[in-house]
Amino acid sequence: MRRALSWLLLLGLPACGHGNKDRSALAPTPVAQAASPDELDRLWDLGIAAFRHGDWKHATETFQRVVQEFPPGDPRVAQAHFYLGEVQFARSENLEAVREFRRVSDEAPNDPLAPEALLRAGDAYADLWKRPELDPTYGTTALAAYNELLSRYPGTPAADRGQKKVTVLQEWFALKQYKAAEYYLRFKAYDSAILYLKDLVATYPRTSIAPEALLRLIGAYQKLGYKEDERETCGYLRRFHPKAPGVGRACPAEPGTS
Repeated sequence: MRRALSWLLLLGLPACGHGNKDRSALAPTPVAQAASPDELDRLWDLGIAAFRHGDWKHATETFQRVVQEFPPGDPRVAQAHFYLGEVQFARSENLEAVREFRRVSDEAPNDPLAPEALLRAGDAYADLWKRPELDPTYGTTALAAYNELLSRYPGTPAADRGQKKVTVLQEWFALKQYKAAEYYLRFKAYDSAILYLKDLVATYPRTSIAPEALLRLIGAYQKLGYKEDERETCGYLRRFHPKAPGVGRACPAEPGTS
């Protein structure tokens, strides 16, 4: 009996030694303490300072920490997303910038920065459409963002600026149509050119290229002998663009009219 007890004691000693090691290994990992309000303020100030000095690398790192470490509901989280969008836009990372701007307008729609963020999302898309004759997909997406801004935040300063940007985009869309029509006119494909010119005048009647498009449309009708279409278009041109250069030459006054 004593011998058995001795063996049990001998066997138990190593177990006790290993148990101490295992106990330390299984000790809970210390939980990181949340940053104090003063520390959060200092972190924010660092991000703002980096942004103002154009230090995009440190601004990005700091604002990424802000969105991770600041408590939910802190308005600076939305502001940090906005600043991240501006940094990425400045670095020509337009699509990444759009994601940050959209987070502001979609996740914090009542934040004062939400209209501005939606405007900047449109700007980032519009910046990717480099020339009117190129694929207008980004221009179309930019227009959708601006129209969303006008719908969601009417009367805001951002919406007023967005309306002006819509006007600029419409000029580009009209010019794209005009260039396509010119291509067909060059090869005397008048019917195809007419389709583009009529669509331009109907869709973008207030653009600066609209009077010239009407003149080219009248010229195409004359080439094809479409007299009725020519008369109707001349009447429209005289009514809405009477002072456009070339109106008198393209549409001479009929006998008995002043």
